[in-house]
Amino acid sequence: MVKAVVVREQGGRPEVCDIVLPPVGPEDVRVRVAAAGVCHSDLSMVDGTLRPQYPFVPGHEASGVVAEVGSEVAHVRPGDRVVLNWAAACRECWFCLAGEPWLCSAIEGVTTLPRGELDGQPLNVLLGVGGFAEETVLPGRSVVPLPDGVPLDLAALMGCAVLTGVGAVRNTAKVRKGQSVLVLGLGGIGLCVVLGAKLAGAGQIIAADLAPEKEALARAAGATDFLVSDDKLAKQVRGLTEGRGADHAFECVGAAATIRAAWSSVRRGGQCTVVGVGRKDQQVVLNPLEIFHFARTLTSTVYGASDPDLDIPVLADEVRSGALDLETLVTHRISLDEVGEAFDRMRRGEGARSLIRIGD
Repeated sequence: MVKAVVVREQGGRPEVCDIVLPPVGPEDVRVRVAAAGVCHSDLSMVDGTLRPQYPFVPGHEASGVVAEVGSEVAHVRPGDRVVLNWAAACRECWFCLAGEPWLCSAIEGVTTLPRGELDGQPLNVLLGVGGFAEETVLPGRSVVPLPDGVPLDLAALMGCAVLTGVGAVRNTAKVRKGQSVLVLGLGGIGLCVVLGAKLAGAGQIIAADLAPEKEALARAAGATDFLVSDDKLAKQVRGLTEGRGADHAFECVGAAATIRAAWSSVRRGGQCTVVGVGRKDQQVVLNPLEIFHFARTLTSTVYGASDPDLDIPVLADEVRSGALDLETLVTHRISLDEVGEAFDRMRRGEGARSLIRIGD
């Protein structure tokens, strides 16, 4: 048995339980989890914004050390440090063969998968990972070797927040040097977008959030300007960009109102990229004339259009060089017993990433 955080029902309080992991199959690996980031997607599963199967073990952003490998796994071996990949592509479907593994058909719509037991009953794990646990068993393709020189605990953030945020800038929006960027919503993902804009050489990085307390975090990540988000946001952004609006806006909340605000803050011919995962019962309203007149692009990004096998080594190089500072993302280091408090902070919009320290 191993200890893991379990949520038994929608809205249920996370609790630490003893669970039984499945045996390691020929294509599987068992990983001793070192650290896991608490992501808003975890909370969306707990609260029912997304629809998991209960009971389940949350956690999809994690790192660890390989403890056991199946007979057909060749790219890692026991003792290797790895980042866990919740969107492991099949490499065989149409999307994978078209060079878009982040849209892989095998993972589309997956929220939880059955893996292990709780009190003799089937137990599900979030996105096939279940990272809020001392150990986890998952397919070999779901682990990416971690290059040397990156702290193992901070490497957990590369499994979701960093790939998504930096990827949104680099892969989806393709922000160019000198362009202006608005980032709306400064949780862990939003701060990673700020980091990505800095890496891209954006000339102006405007960070916006409901909480004035987020200004220090935003500026530490590289923001040049900070705005408290309200109904005047678009006007304020135009005031900072010679009346035009930002070249790029990144919406990192996942709500109709903030998508609309981000869209309205973009210049004619600019791009608005939706990074946040929202509810299906909200509607974003655009009128046909403004769509024509402003010639803006509205798009979304899934996993930052990233391929972890290719992108994690690049990010690791940037961490080692000092160009990418993952420490700026962490505001709380916690234990498994404190996951409930981390969710409460997230609901209140406090802090950035809570990082669970689990093993060595």
